[in-house]
Amino acid sequence: MRLTTAQALVAWMIAQHSETLDGREVPLFPAVFAIFGHGNVLGLGTALEERRDVIPVWRGHTEQGMALAAVGLAKATHRRQVGVATSSIGPGALNMVTAAGVAHANRLPLLLLPGDTFVNRAPDPVLQQVEHFGDATVTVNDAFRSVSRYFDRITRPEQLLATLPQVARVLTDAAEAGPVTLALPQDVQAETSDFPTALFQPVVHRIDRPRPDRESLGEAARALRAAHRPLLVLGGGVRYSGAGGRAVELAERHGIPIAETTAGRTLVPHDHPLYAGPLGITGSGSANTVAAEADLVLAVGTRLQDFTTASWTVFDPGVRIVAINAARYDAVKHGALSVVADAGAALEDLAPHLSDWRVDQAWSARASAVRGEWDAYVDKLRAPAAGIPSYAQIVGVVNDLSDPADYVMTSSGGMPGELVGGWRAVGGEPTMDVEYGFSCMGYELSGAWGAAMAHRRGLVTTMLGDGSYLMLNSELFSAAFAGHPLVAVVCDNDGYAVIARLQEGQGGNAFNNFYRQCRTNHGRPPRVDFAAHARSLGCAAFVATDLAEFRAAYAGARAAALAESRPAVVVVPTQPAAWTESGAWWEVGVPAHLPGRAAYDDAKPRQVRYTR
Repeated sequence: MRLTTAQALVAWMIAQHSETLDGREVPLFPAVFAIFGHGNVLGLGTALEERRDVIPVWRGHTEQGMALAAVGLAKATHRRQVGVATSSIGPGALNMVTAAGVAHANRLPLLLLPGDTFVNRAPDPVLQQVEHFGDATVTVNDAFRSVSRYFDRITRPEQLLATLPQVARVLTDAAEAGPVTLALPQDVQAETSDFPTALFQPVVHRIDRPRPDRESLGEAARALRAAHRPLLVLGGGVRYSGAGGRAVELAERHGIPIAETTAGRTLVPHDHPLYAGPLGITGSGSANTVAAEADLVLAVGTRLQDFTTASWTVFDPGVRIVAINAARYDAVKHGALSVVADAGAALEDLAPHLSDWRVDQAWSARASAVRGEWDAYVDKLRAPAAGIPSYAQIVGVVNDLSDPADYVMTSSGGMPGELVGGWRAVGGEPTMDVEYGFSCMGYELSGAWGAAMAHRRGLVTTMLGDGSYLMLNSELFSAAFAGHPLVAVVCDNDGYAVIARLQEGQGGNAFNNFYRQCRTNHGRPPRVDFAAHARSLGCAAFVATDLAEFRAAYAGARAAALAESRPAVVVVPTQPAAWTESGAWWEVGVPAHLPGRAAYDDAKPRQVRYTR
């Protein structure tokens, strides 16, 4: 078939399908997010327009926002589908680098197709081209190399034959999933070539489920059977494997307490007797207590990042870690006894090795006992009170009014600690996306657009602060224009409250976080009317001043979003200094002259350095 490079790429994307966790066949690339400009409008833009009846193209309003929407789509589909984002060359391309970082840190597939400068170099330097004096082959798209799992620059049409199988491999590989960047020079996009028809034959990608090595699995089983106080920690890999039910069954069979990471949240029903709670800094005091007492941690599908491990102070220094992970890179961390395998396959194969072994009943009961204490603490924080609501109260209302199939999201600031630590899940299909691998301000709204596009049942609610809203809100209009319903709860605490907490909590002076601390030439500086702004972007808007009003406003926003097929924004003032405290420590660099340095020096010796 004689096609342009861009036409061949689009035809190949259309031919790719994947299999969902429940066995349905769906398009691997269900949506393209595009802002056309110099570098992609006539090549890729024309090819997409010609196939617009087959592959949906959605207009974004910031390149970063639309690429983050693609990330949110991938998370909501449990990595079974991949969002595509294309931009012009230069600033349009560079705007997507942050989204690539989000996808990379969170192990989420994303296909980026930035335009690039001319391969023939005849018109150099062209509009938006950054010239490198010592290397003529470098363009701004080389910035994607550090945040891409796979990078290629297509300088000849026939190169697609070699690179496209690698693109599919990375995007559908449980161990390597992450962003792929194909830089597309604009002259090459328009160049024609003969492509074999086999390239465009339909393909169904089924995520491989590698089974564990027999010897390493046996060693893991022996370590587990020798433990007196094991803890099962469930991460995002359990979600993507669809292995939540199998993990809970294993815990029930052997009486093992369970904790979740941020990426693994909502895998376990909150009231399960073996559920200790979410682990780490943004988790619960209950899970952290059990973790400190555990003599072995069976970590499944988690990279054990610092918020999960409280900078590696949440575990006893003598703990043994057994890590099951599809990625060997993650499985071998911290000297863990590693089992490289799909989470579901490994748990299935582990079961016969454990036979009728059970842990002591007193240890099994420890989880629900300490979680009861945590629940009482959260209940107290959630209790209705007069005045400005707290984060915990806001989360409680959203939790109460949400349906089991609803999907809740957040990303940055103080909300992750409130949502991860305070949310009470009913179990079943995972229903939470807390982007705390990269903690990207603005993902809350952009990612919610992608999630709303992909989430098949229920309503998406995203929760964010005023700082994140101001950082990146353009895709609210994208979602409103496209007709995708969601609810955004904007908690206005007058600035960057969680950073102020970190700053002042270590003894630093209040500086540049709350608006009252920021430099201005005005005696009475302007303020944002968030509700009016949301309405101007095509959203329904609701305002609450206290908890009772918020309950009514959130209920109204849910109804409006579903009835009108557009986002509904609820704006509510929120206390800037009331937090859900897990009691865990987080390592940040504290200067020696600040009062917080003493606590830092006290905590450092408690860090687990290495285990075997």
